[in-house]
Amino acid sequence: MWLLDKMLRRVIKSGELIVTDHDGKVYHYGTSAPGRRAVKARLTDSGAALHIARDPRVGAGEVYMDGRLLIEEGDIRDLVMLIRENAPWEKEGDLEPQGAFRKVTDQIAGLLDQVNWKSRSRRNAEHTYNLTRRLYELFLDEDRQYTCAYYRNTGNSLEQAQLDKKAHIAAKLHLKPGMKVLDIGCGWGGLALYLHRHYDVDVLGVALAPDQIEFSRERAAAEGVSDRVKFELVDYRDVTGQFDRISAVGLIEHLGRPHHAGFFAKCHDLLKPDGVMFTHCCGRMGGRGITDKWTRKYIFPGGYIPSLSELVDQAERHKLIVTDVEGLRFHYAHTLEEWYYRTNAHKDEIVALYDERFFRMWQFYLVGAEAAFRYGALVNWQVQYVRRRDALPMTREPLLEEEERLRTSEPPPQWHLAAE
Repeated sequence: MWLLDKMLRRVIKSGELIVTDHDGKVYHYGTSAPGRRAVKARLTDSGAALHIARDPRVGAGEVYMDGRLLIEEGDIRDLVMLIRENAPWEKEGDLEPQGAFRKVTDQIAGLLDQVNWKSRSRRNAEHTYNLTRRLYELFLDEDRQYTCAYYRNTGNSLEQAQLDKKAHIAAKLHLKPGMKVLDIGCGWGGLALYLHRHYDVDVLGVALAPDQIEFSRERAAAEGVSDRVKFELVDYRDVTGQFDRISAVGLIEHLGRPHHAGFFAKCHDLLKPDGVMFTHCCGRMGGRGITDKWTRKYIFPGGYIPSLSELVDQAERHKLIVTDVEGLRFHYAHTLEEWYYRTNAHKDEIVALYDERFFRMWQFYLVGAEAAFRYGALVNWQVQYVRRRDALPMTREPLLEEEERLRTSEPPPQWHLAAE
């Protein structure tokens, strides 16, 4: 416990954490504050503290998943937020000081994990997105938007924020009826169907998870638009033809850094000379980094979250002109917080679908991600590109006007699954 004790004493200054070790010894960290309750945790065996201290970015999650770390007052979100708010990205230092050898080995392992040839890309996508449909129904909005929502007001519902996100994206695509749109990494089809519904465009959605494509096709058939909104189980590298518009929402972070150059080269070829391309992805503040080992191992194998400089650099190398950049700072934190509470509301059903360990893993993933977007180095980048400088209006006013028109054009659906 001495190593974990040393680490926690160094980090926690504000807020109060009380840890009881397996032998009953109690450790206090930080300071109490009026109106703020202490977080109390218990370690159940002699090896738990060492497992965390040796590699906190993996060990903490695994110890919690295995039931060796119990939260007796508060919950796992309270614990993670308490630690992370004491070590925000803007503050010098790190939660886990590393020697040069550890840093180099982590960087090499992270880079090797990002080598996503086609068969590996498909396997990684299936690992993440071929979980049972019911799981995603239990915590996502009705449209199954599994990416950062857009909170115009922090009091908005998740459903409203996801609808506003689609309006925000559609306005940036500057669509006109009859256009051909390529939606790379189309998820469960919500954006593709939204674009067709509002602009009468033809959309091809491509993804690598069979269940996502099957579900998207079911949705298109139910809406009677299968001839105009099509979904294919295909790697974007195998798509042919040219498109007026390309959207890639929540896609770039799955590519891996070695594949950024190929992605932008392919998109340049797929985009018509007067076309517009839009990307929305998890991003990194500061420079180049690595994806933490716990996330690579359990949630997003092969993933890498890029910095803005990496995205812009590769676009410039392939003659894609950056015309609009937006950094969404707290939006994903609010999204993930809502996903976490909806997950908790359906604990019994998720445990029945999988088991207690999976439920704890999902909790830890959501709160860890929220903490990274609320206090850590993560942000969401939205970037608009063109091949020709005259492809868009000179100012953002038309974009803002179109977004406002879309935003008031349909009411958000209600989340009815919470009561089931």
